[in-house]
Amino acid sequence: MPRSVLGENRIHPAIREKVATYRSEMVAEVEAAIAANAIVVVGMRQNPFPGRARRMLDAAGVAYGYLEYGSYFSDWRRRLALKMWTGWPSFPMVFVKGVLVGGAQDLDELLRNGELQKLL
Repeated sequence: MPRSVLGENRIHPAIREKVATYRSEMVAEVEAAIAANAIVVVGMRQNPFPGRARRMLDAAGVAYGYLEYGSYFSDWRRRLALKMWTGWPSFPMVFVKGVLVGGAQDLDELLRNGELQKLL
């Protein structure tokens, strides 16, 4: 099911490059982590859910990479680039084999139903 994304023809030519490259270093950093790890958790300080996702993976004995970007009070603009890139509105963002599987609650479901091991 494709999500609606504003088409390039509806973005003024003068700002297309700005839209296309907004915080592209963040996206590149996450993509590099995804290439290097079967599972990647992208989180932020003060948010309890990235910690919950990490504890679940630790308890299951599953290795993962972790990237942390700021807190509720810092780096929100940097994190915005990841939200724009993925379409996922919150943290953590959990990737398995390069596929965004959701957040902590979604990871919990994958662990409980055995789907995570199938994806790996």
